[in-house]
Amino acid sequence: MKNTLKNLAIITVIAFMTFSFNTIDGEKKEIKKENSKIVWKGFKVTGSHEGTIGIKSGSLNFNENILTGGELTIDMTSIITTDLEGEYKGKLEGHLKSDDFFGVEKNPTSSLVFTKVKATGKNSYSITGDLTIKGITNTVTFDLSVNGNKATASLKVDRTKFDVKYGSSSFFDGLKDKAIYDEFDLVADLEF
Repeated sequence: MKNTLKNLAIITVIAFMTFSFNTIDGEKKEIKKENSKIVWKGFKVTGSHEGTIGIKSGSLNFNENILTGGELTIDMTSIITTDLEGEYKGKLEGHLKSDDFFGVEKNPTSSLVFTKVKATGKNSYSITGDLTIKGITNTVTFDLSVNGNKATASLKVDRTKFDVKYGSSSFFDGLKDKAIYDEFDLVADLEF
Protein backbone atom coordinates (compact mmCIF):
# COMPACT_ATOMS: atom_id res chain seq x y z
CA MET A 1 0.00 0.00 0.00
CA LYS A 2 2.87 2.38 0.83
CA ASN A 3 4.42 1.72 -2.59
CA THR A 4 1.12 2.35 -4.34
CA LEU A 5 0.65 5.71 -2.58
CA LYS A 6 4.27 6.61 -3.23
CA ASN A 7 3.93 5.74 -6.95
CA LEU A 8 0.67 7.69 -7.20
CA ALA A 9 2.32 10.74 -5.59
CA ILE A 10 5.27 10.54 -8.02
CA ILE A 11 2.95 10.23 -11.03
CA THR A 12 0.93 13.23 -9.80
CA VAL A 13 4.06 15.37 -9.38
CA ILE A 14 5.36 14.38 -12.83
CA ALA A 15 1.99 15.13 -14.44
CA PHE A 16 1.77 18.49 -12.68
CA MET A 17 5.31 19.43 -13.78
CA THR A 18 4.63 18.33 -17.36
CA PHE A 19 1.43 20.35 -17.69
CA SER A 20 2.90 23.36 -15.90
CA PHE A 21 5.77 23.82 -18.33
CA ASN A 22 4.05 22.98 -21.61
CA THR A 23 2.55 25.81 -23.64
CA ILE A 24 -0.96 25.56 -24.95
CA ASP A 25 -1.19 24.59 -28.63
CA GLY A 26 -2.78 27.71 -29.98
CA GLU A 27 -3.96 31.10 -28.97
CA LYS A 28 -7.39 32.64 -29.45
CA LYS A 29 -7.19 36.37 -30.19
CA GLU A 30 -10.39 38.37 -29.80
CA ILE A 31 -11.36 40.82 -32.54
CA LYS A 32 -11.36 44.42 -31.29
CA LYS A 33 -14.78 45.51 -32.54
CA GLU A 34 -14.18 49.23 -32.07
CA ASN A 35 -11.06 49.14 -34.28
CA SER A 36 -12.42 46.77 -36.94
CA LYS A 37 -14.69 47.43 -39.89
CA ILE A 38 -16.65 45.52 -42.52
CA VAL A 39 -17.62 47.38 -45.69
CA TRP A 40 -20.32 46.03 -48.03
CA LYS A 41 -20.98 47.00 -51.63
CA GLY A 42 -24.03 45.95 -53.64
CA PHE A 43 -24.44 46.42 -57.37
CA LYS A 44 -27.40 47.14 -59.60
CA VAL A 45 -27.76 47.80 -63.32
CA THR A 46 -27.74 51.56 -62.78
CA GLY A 47 -24.91 51.75 -60.22
CA SER A 48 -24.08 50.59 -56.72
CA HIS A 49 -24.50 51.31 -53.02
CA GLU A 50 -22.13 50.75 -50.14
CA GLY A 51 -22.01 50.95 -46.40
CA THR A 52 -20.78 49.26 -43.26
CA ILE A 53 -21.94 46.54 -40.92
CA GLY A 54 -20.82 45.98 -37.33
CA ILE A 55 -19.10 43.05 -35.70
CA LYS A 56 -20.83 41.67 -32.63
CA SER A 57 -17.97 39.34 -31.65
CA GLY A 58 -15.16 37.37 -33.19
CA SER A 59 -11.78 35.77 -32.80
CA LEU A 60 -8.87 34.40 -34.79
CA ASN A 61 -6.97 31.31 -33.69
CA PHE A 62 -3.20 31.04 -34.05
CA ASN A 63 -0.62 28.37 -33.36
CA GLU A 64 2.92 29.81 -33.20
CA ASN A 65 1.74 32.89 -35.17
CA ILE A 66 0.19 30.72 -37.90
CA LEU A 67 -3.55 31.25 -38.46
CA THR A 68 -5.47 28.04 -37.73
CA GLY A 69 -9.09 29.15 -37.44
CA GLY A 70 -11.54 31.88 -36.65
CA GLU A 71 -15.12 32.99 -36.35
CA LEU A 72 -17.17 36.18 -36.57
CA THR A 73 -20.67 37.10 -35.51
CA ILE A 74 -22.11 40.04 -37.43
CA ASP A 75 -24.71 42.45 -36.02
CA MET A 76 -27.19 42.62 -38.91
CA THR A 77 -29.15 45.40 -37.18
CA SER A 78 -26.14 47.70 -37.67
CA ILE A 79 -26.33 47.83 -41.49
CA ILE A 80 -25.85 51.40 -42.65
CA THR A 81 -25.42 53.07 -46.01
CA THR A 82 -22.49 55.45 -46.45
CA ASP A 83 -23.11 56.68 -50.01
CA LEU A 84 -26.52 58.26 -49.40
CA GLU A 85 -27.88 60.94 -47.09
CA GLY A 86 -31.22 61.98 -45.70
CA GLU A 87 -34.47 60.35 -46.78
CA TYR A 88 -32.91 57.99 -49.35
CA LYS A 89 -30.34 56.75 -46.82
CA GLY A 90 -33.11 55.90 -44.35
CA LYS A 91 -35.23 54.22 -47.02
CA LEU A 92 -32.39 52.00 -48.25
CA GLU A 93 -31.31 51.04 -44.73
CA GLY A 94 -34.90 50.18 -43.81
CA HIS A 95 -35.31 48.13 -46.98
CA LEU A 96 -32.06 46.21 -46.38
CA LYS A 97 -33.25 45.37 -42.85
CA SER A 98 -36.70 44.27 -44.09
CA ASP A 99 -37.76 40.75 -45.07
CA ASP A 100 -37.13 41.67 -48.75
CA PHE A 101 -33.43 41.48 -47.92
CA PHE A 102 -31.92 40.39 -44.58
CA GLY A 103 -34.98 40.24 -42.27
CA VAL A 104 -32.99 41.50 -39.30
CA GLU A 105 -35.94 41.40 -36.90
CA LYS A 106 -36.02 37.59 -37.20
CA ASN A 107 -32.30 37.23 -37.97
CA PRO A 108 -30.38 39.84 -35.97
CA THR A 109 -27.01 38.14 -36.49
CA SER A 110 -25.09 36.36 -39.21
CA SER A 111 -21.94 34.31 -38.70
CA LEU A 112 -18.81 33.05 -40.39
CA VAL A 113 -16.95 30.04 -39.00
CA PHE A 114 -13.64 29.00 -40.56
CA THR A 115 -13.66 25.29 -41.43
CA LYS A 116 -10.35 25.10 -43.32
CA VAL A 117 -7.30 27.36 -43.27
CA LYS A 118 -4.55 26.84 -45.85
CA ALA A 119 -1.37 28.93 -45.93
CA THR A 120 -0.72 30.32 -49.43
CA GLY A 121 2.34 32.41 -48.60
CA LYS A 122 3.90 34.37 -45.78
CA ASN A 123 0.97 35.69 -43.74
CA SER A 124 -1.56 34.90 -46.48
CA TYR A 125 -4.23 32.22 -46.32
CA SER A 126 -7.02 30.65 -48.29
CA ILE A 127 -10.02 30.29 -46.00
CA THR A 128 -13.00 28.01 -46.40
CA GLY A 129 -15.84 28.72 -44.03
CA ASP A 130 -19.50 28.31 -43.23
CA LEU A 131 -21.36 31.60 -43.77
CA THR A 132 -24.81 31.80 -42.19
CA ILE A 133 -27.26 34.52 -43.26
CA LYS A 134 -31.00 34.40 -42.46
CA GLY A 135 -30.44 31.01 -40.82
CA ILE A 136 -29.13 29.50 -44.07
CA THR A 137 -25.55 28.19 -44.16
CA ASN A 138 -23.39 27.93 -47.26
CA THR A 139 -19.69 27.36 -47.81
CA VAL A 140 -17.59 30.32 -48.94
CA THR A 141 -13.91 30.57 -49.89
CA PHE A 142 -11.84 33.73 -49.68
CA ASP A 143 -8.31 35.05 -49.16
CA LEU A 144 -7.17 36.56 -45.88
CA SER A 145 -3.88 38.24 -45.02
CA VAL A 146 -2.41 38.89 -41.58
CA ASN A 147 0.01 41.69 -40.78
CA GLY A 148 0.96 42.11 -37.13
CA ASN A 149 -2.28 42.44 -35.17
CA LYS A 150 -4.42 43.14 -38.25
CA ALA A 151 -6.13 40.93 -40.81
CA THR A 152 -7.83 41.86 -44.07
CA ALA A 153 -10.14 39.81 -46.24
CA SER A 154 -12.49 40.33 -49.14
CA LEU A 155 -15.14 38.03 -50.48
CA LYS A 156 -18.05 37.92 -52.88
CA VAL A 157 -21.33 36.59 -51.57
CA ASP A 158 -24.18 35.30 -53.75
CA ARG A 159 -27.16 36.62 -51.81
CA THR A 160 -29.63 34.33 -53.57
CA LYS A 161 -28.06 31.31 -51.83
CA PHE A 162 -29.32 32.84 -48.57
CA ASP A 163 -32.88 33.47 -49.81
CA VAL A 164 -32.23 37.16 -50.52
CA LYS A 165 -33.87 37.29 -53.95
CA TYR A 166 -35.40 40.78 -54.09
CA GLY A 167 -34.69 42.39 -57.46
CA SER A 168 -32.71 39.41 -58.76
CA SER A 169 -33.00 38.86 -62.50
CA SER A 170 -32.16 35.22 -61.78
CA PHE A 171 -35.64 34.87 -60.26
CA PHE A 172 -37.75 37.70 -61.67
CA ASP A 173 -38.32 38.63 -65.32
CA GLY A 174 -38.79 42.13 -66.68
CA LEU A 175 -36.75 44.00 -64.07
CA LYS A 176 -34.68 45.81 -66.72
CA ASP A 177 -32.78 48.69 -65.06
CA LYS A 178 -34.33 47.83 -61.66
CA ALA A 179 -32.32 44.57 -61.44
CA ILE A 180 -29.93 44.10 -58.53
CA TYR A 181 -26.96 41.79 -59.11
CA ASP A 182 -26.86 38.58 -57.10
CA GLU A 183 -23.34 39.03 -55.77
CA PHE A 184 -22.25 41.66 -53.26
CA ASP A 185 -18.78 42.37 -51.89
CA LEU A 186 -17.59 42.33 -48.29
CA VAL A 187 -14.23 43.78 -47.26
CA ALA A 188 -13.14 43.20 -43.67
CA ASP A 189 -10.39 45.08 -41.86
CA LEU A 190 -9.92 43.38 -38.50
CA GLU A 191 -7.76 44.25 -35.52
CA PHE A 192 -7.06 41.75 -32.75
